[in-house]
Amino acid sequence: MKRILVLGSIVLFGALTAGGLMAEQAAPGAQGRGGGGFTFPPLGAIEQVSGNVYMLAGEGGNTAIYVAANGVVVVDTKVENNGQAILDQVRKVTDKPITHIINTHTHFDHTGSNQFFPATVEIVVQENTAANMRKMPVFQDAANKNGLADTTFSDKKTLLGGKDAIDLYYFGPAHTNGDAFVVFRDAKVMHGGDAFARKGEGGVDPNNGGSGVAYADTITKAAQTIKDVTTVIPGHSTLMTWQDFVDFGEFNRLFLAHARASMKAGRTAEEAMKSFVLPEKFKGYVVGGGRGGAAGNFAVIYQELQKK
Repeated sequence: MKRILVLGSIVLFGALTAGGLMAEQAAPGAQGRGGGGFTFPPLGAIEQVSGNVYMLAGEGGNTAIYVAANGVVVVDTKVENNGQAILDQVRKVTDKPITHIINTHTHFDHTGSNQFFPATVEIVVQENTAANMRKMPVFQDAANKNGLADTTFSDKKTLLGGKDAIDLYYFGPAHTNGDAFVVFRDAKVMHGGDAFARKGEGGVDPNNGGSGVAYADTITKAAQTIKDVTTVIPGHSTLMTWQDFVDFGEFNRLFLAHARASMKAGRTAEEAMKSFVLPEKFKGYVVGGGRGGAAGNFAVIYQELQKK
């Protein structure tokens, strides 16, 4: 009976992530456009994060805008039909051309407006994300091929140089199997994509290689490896501190440990969720419900552990 309950949660999770559209949903009641059944807040105004790094929220994932010496680097292009709106916001701070786009991962709310920009704009992604993007229906259309990656990296890559240097890192699967962490070195700012979407249970997209079991290790490796960052742009929330990111790694370690212990004790994934209690420091973290049904990511982790 317990196995049936767990499998039921897994089937529900699969339905929620059908087609790989595992995006981070906006808060209930938020107004704005979306796609794939998701709704996002409307586009906000460009705001300065630090130095030459800016953030543009709404209409999908948070977009980072970096004004370098010879041009502008855009990180994540939101849902479709936002290219002109992004460009209009960029023009409020600079007239320099957009030279690069970095996509933190494959999802439609982070790559949706890639094709708006001319083929001269270099698109950079982690190599697994490049493969995932090629599977997306929108990029099967020849007219949208310019939205696919031009340049890929495996574990680390540095774009530009000197004070403009941008470091790209990959530490393993989490939200997907191609989550890139983008560090604007001189500004001490990192874009965490949906690997760190907000304070709470992260979305895991198995259809695009995401892993609930590996999630904790991936975040922990990032926190231990990346140095000299003070501010983090999350995938779908307000600005965070570096300590918030470090704490998110601890949260995921606690989540995984509880999943392992609960499974060993014979509890269902739903029972694991109900019995999950966090330390006071994680007050305000959002867990339970939504992705994966009542079992959340415990359903995904159980499925992975059962395969081992």
